[in-house]
Amino acid sequence: MFTPFLLTRADLRYPPLLVAHLAAQAPAAITVLGDLALLDRRPLALFCSSRCPGSLIVQASDLAHALRDAGAAVIGGFHTPVERACLEILLAGAGPLIVCPARGMYRSVPVEFRKPLADGRLLLLSPFKETERRVTAELAVYRNRFVAASADRVLFGHAVSGGRTEALAREVLGWGKPVYALAHPANASLFALGALDASGLLAATSPSGG
Repeated sequence: MFTPFLLTRADLRYPPLLVAHLAAQAPAAITVLGDLALLDRRPLALFCSSRCPGSLIVQASDLAHALRDAGAAVIGGFHTPVERACLEILLAGAGPLIVCPARGMYRSVPVEFRKPLADGRLLLLSPFKETERRVTAELAVYRNRFVAASADRVLFGHAVSGGRTEALAREVLGWGKPVYALAHPANASLFALGALDASGLLAATSPSGG
């Protein structure tokens, strides 16, 4: 079983994307539990606003099943209801998963994480000190920026217009990182910002994809 360890910015294994995108706001240290090499699998970040149209929930579920079947690496905080539902789908597969809680590292690993962690396909990352035991809105905002910065590509299932998730999408697009959204009229603001249609995402996120 893996043992948690602290990864500082001075460590050569520290993810360079964090410094590239977050600059001085990159965490001084990250608590790591699992196989750090999973970050090299070009993970796709997954986000979705808490409020989401029902038809988009179905699309997000379908895409999560497709990602699972393709063995694609996925990273996220998996906090909102849609994100959590996608995590349950992905946990049932065999592909790499990276979960980043908006709090300090778990003192006791949640039951649903124990087998994938033991199998070497789950990585838990926390950019927060162990003393941060409660999830707050402020921690969640930073965690989401941390997740997006760590990813190769970013998918937004839905972002409420004018909300925090849309603000994150705008920031990620400013980094020059590929951003995708599910095709739906409710995501018009994301496409107006420059998001790409997620229909072509699967080939790019599969283990052999470009």
